[in-house]
Parts: sequence; structure tokens; C-alpha cells
Amino acid sequence: MEQVELKFEGEENRSGLVAVGTYLFDAARRLGIEVQDECGRQGECDSCALKITQGMELLSTPTAAENTQLGEKRIKDGERLSCQTILEKAGEITVMITQKNEENKPETEEEKINEFRKEFEGLPLEKKISSLVELEVIALSDTFSFILNSPYLIAGKVMDVMAEFGMKLENEDRKAKRPEEHKEKENGASAKASAKKAKTSSEKTDGKKKTAKKTTAKKGSNEKSGEEDSVVDAV
Repeated sequence: MEQVELKFEGEENRSGLVAVGTYLFDAARRLGIEVQDECGRQGECDSCALKITQGMELLSTPTAAENTQLGEKRIKDGERLSCQTILEKAGEITVMITQKNEENKPETEEEKINEFRKEFEGLPLEKKISSLVELEVIALSDTFSFILNSPYLIAGKVMDVMAEFGMKLENEDRKAKRPEEHKEKENGASAKASAKKAKTSSEKTDGKKKTAKKTTAKKGSNEKSGEEDSVVDAV
């Protein structure tokens, strides 16, 4: 598998090897670099923008979302949305990390929970009950629906199924967030692979038919020759 040597410089100095085909956002996280994602990796903000100082030619083409959020000048200066950028070719890439403005820093999970708790406490009793019931129904519905549709579910496999459910949701979420340009490219590659496989299968089938035909013809020839020898012997 081809790899990219990724280096981060500036506020944090980190480096490591990541596989070709990885998103810059995921690569940064794997190397311990905290990248903001205020829009949830939808390409609807520039909070995950990183500046590339070396190896721009090894990256995927800027997406429509990048052109909208960053503009031509910022992209020309080396900025890319890490959630939209794929490390497409092997080589060395250097990224400059700059300190983000604190007021634009996204909320941590704990801060979000505290904020929700404060909002919840301010609701009237009926609203509290309604909100809790709604959340519980959604969670239970999704969970049990998945479990009931798992054909291999047995008593000792409950935890495995729940873990698979979590992975299934995570993979679906990641696929949904991929830029349209990348989805179209993947679909095209998949279609080509299917066509190649079908062609190979067809060629194998034709080859078997030809071999069978030759075998039958040879057998018929041998039988005819045997009959002629029998006639000669009889005479």
C-alpha cells in the first residue's frame, strides 16, 4: 500500500505515515492534531482549513465546497478544507498549523451536555417529558430495528451486535459526508471494475466452450478412425 509522509509544523510539530486515499482531516486526527469541524464535516464552513506548504500536487482537486468556503485566493495560497481533501499520491506533504481564534473554537462534548442540561431545566414539565420520550423512542427504535434484522443474533452475541450497530452508523455517516465529486469518482471506478470482472468471466466461459467443442470433435474423430480400423480388420 502506498503511503504519504505527513508533517505538521507550527503550533504542534508532528509527523507520520498515512495511507494514500486518506482524508487530510482523518490523517491529522490520527497523528494527534486537533482539527475543528463546526459543520460536522459537511464542507459548509472553513473551520477545518489547513495551509499546505509542500506537496499540493499530491492532493485531490479542490471541491465545489472548497471553492465556495475558501475562494480562489486562499486556495492559491495553499489553504484546503481538510474534510474535503484526499491524500491522492505518495510523497511528502507539509502542513502549517496556525492558532485558531478562541471565540471560534467549537464546544467540547462536556460543554454541549452542560448547555443542553441548562436548556432542559428551563423547560416546563410537559416539554421535559415529551423531549425525553421522543429521544428514547428514536434511540430504541433504531437499536431494536437493527438487532431484530441481525440473523445471527443469539444470547452470547448481543454485545457484538451492538458494536456492529455503532460501526454501521459511523460508516454510513462518513459515506454521507463525502463530497459529491469523490462519490462520483468512486462510483465510476466501481462500474469499471464490475465491467472488467464481467468481461473476464465471459472470456473464461467462451474458453471453456471452445475447449469442450475441441474435445468433442477429437472424440468423434477417434471414434471414426476406430470404425475404419474395424472394417479393415474384417476384410
